[in-house]
Amino acid sequence: MTTENWPDLAKQLSLMLRDLRAGSPEAMKAFGALAQTALAPKALAPKALDTKTKELIALAIGVATRCDDCIAFHAKAAVEHGATDAEISETLAMTIYMGAGPSVMYASHALQAFRQFAEVAKAKADG
Repeated sequence: MTTENWPDLAKQLSLMLRDLRAGSPEAMKAFGALAQTALAPKALAPKALDTKTKELIALAIGVATRCDDCIAFHAKAAVEHGATDAEISETLAMTIYMGAGPSVMYASHALQAFRQFAEVAKAKADG
């Protein structure tokens, strides 16, 4: 699957996940707790990695596993946590190195997703 509009994909996925949470509340609550624990900011707990770095890792894993949904959520989160275009590019370079040809294709998805979310964030910031 490829998408032209990553912010819209993230919104659609959020709606679908709401339905999943309603049907499987305990499992989704446990998954949410796992995510909160893994992403806890350094300020809240003594962690070695900041949240931005964790989102870059998650984005790389999304590319490596060819998960468009993961790319959408983690590209958005990377923007929200202050990732730069250069940081995204280096993260994707490592993903390509580790994942070869298929990761090249999905790295292009992740770069476009990041840039679209960055544009949305800039537009909101500019008023």
